[in-house]
Amino acid sequence: MKVVSNASVLIALSSIGMLSLLSERFPGSILIPEAVWREVVDEGAERPGAHEVSKANWIKVHKVNDKGMVGLLRAELDEGEAESITLAHEVRADVVLLDERDARQAAMRMGLKVLGTVGILLWGKQTGKLVNLRDLLDALRFQGKFRISQRLYEQVLLEAGE
Repeated sequence: MKVVSNASVLIALSSIGMLSLLSERFPGSILIPEAVWREVVDEGAERPGAHEVSKANWIKVHKVNDKGMVGLLRAELDEGEAESITLAHEVRADVVLLDERDARQAAMRMGLKVLGTVGILLWGKQTGKLVNLRDLLDALRFQGKFRISQRLYEQVLLEAGE
């Protein structure tokens, strides 16, 4: 399975100690474009995710070729999002990991399947890998400073049976 990730999912899961859940959900490797590596590891050296991502041998940096598509996407998205979507398109990824609404919508317009941090956590709960989703969502909101609407928060907990 080919999977491409943007920075937000890597940072959010790292902020609550759950980055390894990605490798359980997607055995093999996860591709990230160079812009995501720079954002998480180089520029984010002292923030959550930098150390975890740099040490995760299952996260592979991949060069994006279609700079024209990146340029078009940059009109509405940041560099990491634009490169992630372009890379997912180039490698015909099965899924692209994105959290931000504009990026998710752009990826879906291109026919890409999108999954985000909350979806990864829900999968973990549904498969028995996580015991308490509420605590992780709360940690994500407060420790990780992750924005999630109250509506989505309640909907996900309902789906998880909590």
